Amino acid sequence: MIKIKSRGNESIDQMLKRFKKLCEKEGLVKDIKRTSYYEKPSERLRRKRRKAVKRAQQEGMEQTFY
Repeated sequence: MIKIKSRGNESIDQMLKRFKKLCEKEGLVKDIKRTSYYEKPSERLRRKRRKAVKRAQQEGMEQTFY
């Protein structure tokens, strides 16, 4: 649960902007978009594999720099 408290003379627009940034940072927007439609199990598996490959490539790149 995300709570936003007003900071002094902060307008509602500024509070809303901070709220949106927090939602994006927590990954809520991406999760809502992903669950807003049905995803076949094969597509879900394919997405997870791509994510794992990308993560492995990034780890490999980080190790070469150290």
